[in-house]
Amino acid sequence: MAQDSQAYVERYLEETIAIARQLDRTEMVRAASLLRELRQAGGRLFILGVGGSAANASHAANDFRKIAGIESYAPTDNVAELTAWANDVGWHAIFVEWLKTSRVGARDALLVLSVGGGSATVSRNLVLAMEHAKAAGARLVSIVSRDGGRARELSDACILVPVVAQERITPHAEGWQGVVWHCLVNAIL
Repeated sequence: MAQDSQAYVERYLEETIAIARQLDRTEMVRAASLLRELRQAGGRLFILGVGGSAANASHAANDFRKIAGIESYAPTDNVAELTAWANDVGWHAIFVEWLKTSRVGARDALLVLSVGGGSATVSRNLVLAMEHAKAAGARLVSIVSRDGGRARELSDACILVPVVAQERITPHAEGWQGVVWHCLVNAIL
């Protein structure tokens, strides 16, 4: 059994190294520049994610707010409001309604954390929020994997976590969200 664990750990860490080598540094610099401009303009950063990415959104909101000095919010931090929206308008509309109430606009930005980036059938709540924010003039940064989904299509800067092992897309994507946002927070200091 220990041998199986050792082999898995070695494989996982080798995959992690491969991802680090393949990350698009140009997109990361583009995202850092956009976030620096956002802070200078006094805009707000709304950080969206579901599942493990929702937990990451909460942590990222703290870091962008406390360390980078950007007014930042993760709507998933207010479970009472989100579940009220889910009850009243459906799960698919929780983020878009939250953004409407927040009056998201051209001075603001979204940071979307997602494994697949959303589509017509998966993470529709993220897709509707991104489409609304873009229509309101907000900028969009995403940290996603797979093919990037709708987030990649809509983003001003999209950091795509490369797929190096089909069976470990989610742990790598969610783990690398943290690596990338920590890099961005400190890159704009």
